[in-house]
Amino acid sequence: QVQLVESGGASVQPGGSLTLSCAASGFVYEVYAIGWFRQAPGKEREILSCISTRDGSTYNQGSAQGRFTISINNAKDTVYLQMNNVKPEDTAVYYCAAVNLVTPQAMCLRRYEPDAWGQGTRVTVSS
Repeated sequence: QVQLVESGGASVQPGGSLTLSCAASGFVYEVYAIGWFRQAPGKEREILSCISTRDGSTYNQGSAQGRFTISINNAKDTVYLQMNNVKPEDTAVYYCAAVNLVTPQAMCLRRYEPDAWGQGTRVTVSS
C-alpha cells in the first residue's frame, strides 16, 4: 500500500515561489504515476501535473502549465512541485496522489482513480 505525505505548504506573497514535497513509501509495483492536485475553497479538486516514477516523464494539465514544475528524486522517493510567480488564485489545499502502472498523461487526464492520496498541505497566497 503506497503512502504519501505532503509538506511545504505555507503562506506566501503574490509573485513569490514555493516548493511542495510529496514523500512516498510502500511501493508494491515498479512503476507509478504520481500527480499533484489542488482544491480551492468551494471548488472541485483540480489536477495539475503528473510524473512517472520510472523515467521522470511528465504531463501538465490546466493551471500548472507555465508556472508550476513537477520533478522527482527517486533516491528519496520524493516528488516536488515547484510553484513560481504564485497568485492569490493558487490558494488551495494541495494533494499528491499515486496510480500504479499508468502513464503520467493517463493519470492527468483522469482516466484512472488514484490508488493512494496524501493528507494535503495548505498554500495561502496573499499580500
